[in-house]
Amino acid sequence: MTLAEVLPSVNASFNGVSACALFTGYWAIRTKRFALHWKCMAVAFTASALFLAGYLTRFALTGVHRYQGPGRTFYLVLLGTHTVLAVLALPLILRTMWLSAVRRKYASHRRIAVWTWPVWAYVSVTGVVVYWMLYRL
Repeated sequence: MTLAEVLPSVNASFNGVSACALFTGYWAIRTKRFALHWKCMAVAFTASALFLAGYLTRFALTGVHRYQGPGRTFYLVLLGTHTVLAVLALPLILRTMWLSAVRRKYASHRRIAVWTWPVWAYVSVTGVVVYWMLYRL
C-alpha cells in the first residue's frame, strides 16, 4: 500500500482518538478530575494536529475525492458543516488551549471552552463519518 492509500484510514483514526479524548475530557472536567482533563485535552489536541498534517499530506498527494455513494445530499450537508466548523475550530482550539496551558486564566478558558468543545467534538465525530461514507460505504 502507498502512503496515499493508508492516510485516509490513519486520519480517521486520529479523528476517532480525538473524539474519544474529548468526551473523556468532558467527563473528567465535570467530575473535577482536572489532571485527567488536561491529559485528555492534550491527547485530543495532538491527535487533531496529526490529523491535520495527514489530511494536508493526503490532499497534496491525491487532491479532491468525489462521493459516489447513496445519500449524496446528506453527505454534502455533513461535509459542508464539517468543513466550515473545522475552519472555525482551529482558532477556537488554539485560544482555549493557550488560555489554560500558557496563561492559566481558567475563568476565561471556561468561557470559550463552552463554545470550543461542541464544535471540536462535532468536527472529530463527523470526520470519522465522512471517512466512512467516502471510503467504506
